[in-house]
Amino acid sequence: MAALVAAEAAAPPGPAEAAEAAETAEAAELSRALSRLLPGLEADSKLSRRRALEALQRAIEAAWPEEPAAESAAAAAGFQGPWARLLLPRLLRCLADPLLGLAVRLGGAALAPHLDDAGRVLRCTLLDPFAAVRRESCQCAASLARATPHHFHMQSESLIGPLMQSISHQHWKVRVAVIEATGSVIQFGSGKSVDDVLPHFAQRLFDDVPQVRQAVTCVVGGWLLDLRDRYSFFHKLIPLLLSSLEDDIPEIALAAASLWEKVGLQWQRENEDDLKDKLDFASPPPAHHPSPDHRPGVGCRELVFRNLSKILPAICHDVTDWVAGTRVKAAQLLAVLLLHAEDHVTQHLEVVLRTLHRACADDDRAVVRSGTRSAELVGAFVSPEVFLKLVLPALKKSPSPSGLLILASIVRGCPREALRPHLTLIATELARPHICQGSENHLYGEHLLLCVRTLVSVCREDCRQCSLQLLEVLVTTEALWGAAGLGDKVQETMDALAAAQDIDGRQDLYREHAGPLVEWLAASHHDWTVHSAELLQFVVVVNHAGPALGEVLPHLVPVLRSCLQPSRDPQMRLWLFSSLSRVLLSAKQTVDSQGHFHHYFDTVTKDILVPNLQWHAGKTAAAIRTAAVSCLWALISSEVLSDEQIRKVQETLMPQILTSLEEDSQMTRLISCQIINTFLKTSGGVADADKLIKVYPELLKRLDDVSHEVRLAATSTLVTWLACVRSDDDAKSCYQSHIQFLYRELLVYLDDPDGTVQDAVLEVLKAGSVLFPELLARETEAVVHKHRSPALCQQLLQHLQAQPPAQ
Repeated sequence: MAALVAAEAAAPPGPAEAAEAAETAEAAELSRALSRLLPGLEADSKLSRRRALEALQRAIEAAWPEEPAAESAAAAAGFQGPWARLLLPRLLRCLADPLLGLAVRLGGAALAPHLDDAGRVLRCTLLDPFAAVRRESCQCAASLARATPHHFHMQSESLIGPLMQSISHQHWKVRVAVIEATGSVIQFGSGKSVDDVLPHFAQRLFDDVPQVRQAVTCVVGGWLLDLRDRYSFFHKLIPLLLSSLEDDIPEIALAAASLWEKVGLQWQRENEDDLKDKLDFASPPPAHHPSPDHRPGVGCRELVFRNLSKILPAICHDVTDWVAGTRVKAAQLLAVLLLHAEDHVTQHLEVVLRTLHRACADDDRAVVRSGTRSAELVGAFVSPEVFLKLVLPALKKSPSPSGLLILASIVRGCPREALRPHLTLIATELARPHICQGSENHLYGEHLLLCVRTLVSVCREDCRQCSLQLLEVLVTTEALWGAAGLGDKVQETMDALAAAQDIDGRQDLYREHAGPLVEWLAASHHDWTVHSAELLQFVVVVNHAGPALGEVLPHLVPVLRSCLQPSRDPQMRLWLFSSLSRVLLSAKQTVDSQGHFHHYFDTVTKDILVPNLQWHAGKTAAAIRTAAVSCLWALISSEVLSDEQIRKVQETLMPQILTSLEEDSQMTRLISCQIINTFLKTSGGVADADKLIKVYPELLKRLDDVSHEVRLAATSTLVTWLACVRSDDDAKSCYQSHIQFLYRELLVYLDDPDGTVQDAVLEVLKAGSVLFPELLARETEAVVHKHRSPALCQQLLQHLQAQPPAQ
């Protein structure tokens, strides 16, 4: 028996005993290393702690088993066993510097029992004042989460707070490290923290550093692919990833697109049974899809559609945020969502339109640009029969620039074939006064014009059915905002409308609709004032219709006669006289284009001009008389009236014109001289002597006028007056006393300080010398010594001597 016991004692140990002995040896070696190095980690000197750490790290690296790659995992596990049991507890208790990374690398999964200590260390080091420490701590947190996936959820929530406090750190590398660490902490921890993290991630999408935005994109994409509870957070994570599709940096946008495509494909595979019909019988892209070659996949479209009702309210709220960047992102995201939702957006159209109204009314152009893009997508995917039932009533209830912009953008995106049956309805609503005259805001006019331009560009020749209504809108736009810079654009739109109907130009367009246009405006002319939009519209038609006016004289002249009565608004009369003058200056191309204006000659002179040439006190009345005189001058100089008609005008208006020579307005006096000159030239030798004698005293008064131009015009008219007297041989003798008086007065002005006036007066005297040359010679000789310079008198005498003797 003793021999047997001795034999057993001498027998070699088994595998278990050998492993235990080896572990005991490693433990002993570790104990000796710890007893020598760990006390140094607690030293007061920073240099001592660093040296102890470096020595400990060298010892660990020397002890790490070097095995083939195939056996590395087993070797690491064998190494972690005794080291984790003996080293990690003491190392975690002794940590005063960010040394947890070493512990994580050492312990791996063996750190699970010590997560409380590791969490305590990380909560401190994540808020360390040094940026490098924070970055290292973020990497440690991510490594710890990956090393202990089954136990990390117990500590993950405690790390979210410190991580979110560091996510806005001033160093962008720290922000990137925090975002990546947060991704791993939530991925391997508790999904309950997603709600706490998302607001911070959304803010980082506005970060100025592209690397930060890219980190957010990658982390959110990873969650959508791998997060255990991702189905519960789809409606919160999808907006973040889709927002990156519109990033300014192409690399970030491409990364987001790649991740989004993967998310859609994965969700499609996971829900293949539900999508079987849609996959087997895939519908083609809508006919008016903005990018059919890059249409999102079925999975992506379904994900957006199923979560759209949860996302839209948040976008509607954010699009009115006080921060411009938030509004821009919200508007961009809306366009991306609509591109995915396609025709499913119909059931959410009311919310979408409400959001678009707010976006298109924004002051930031980027928000408005995204809003119009979204509206175009609504037009592409929603039937006009549906969106017009919401857009037009809203525009009727509250006309606004944003409402018009939305309508224009929707029409731009809508297919022509779908829009054709509703074209007349849209044009009719736009032409209604409460819409086309809804505001004096310049932006309102721009967007109203944009609606017409869009309809013409989209529908082209289909606009023929609503051409009159569109022309009414264009006339209104020109009337209200033409002076503010929209006039050229209105004319371009009219040319486009004419071209769409195969009409040569805007003049022919007016000719086609001039009658209905004037009738439309004349319906309310009894109530017009200077502030009436209808007056401005009427003036636009008169100024731009051209030859078409000659075809609507039966409607045009009664309106002018009614509105130009002295009892009507003076400012309105000034407007109309100004327009009428411009038209009459080119009468053959406007009101007399058909040769019928002479039928309305008496109405214009007796019912329009005569009442307004009557004298009334006040500056406004004087301005109206000036306008009436200008209108008369335009009429008689337009070559529309015959000599007989001009003589009729002279008989009717000569007294008023002579009176207007005394007006305060220089322009009125000048034009009156020109009118009298024309009257005298036309009358020839058939003028009544009594009436003719009344003219020259008024003209002599104008030689004392303060205006140089008026004085010269008066001398020119006196030459014509003398020609009329000269042609009347029978009554020449009765003019002698008047001619003598005229000679004497003119000889005074022959010594005028102004040389130009002297020359003009000399010409008048020469022209009148043929009447009574001896009389003129005596009068000249009587005053020649009184003149400062006798040169002109002598010249006149020489002219008289050179004349042949009177018969």
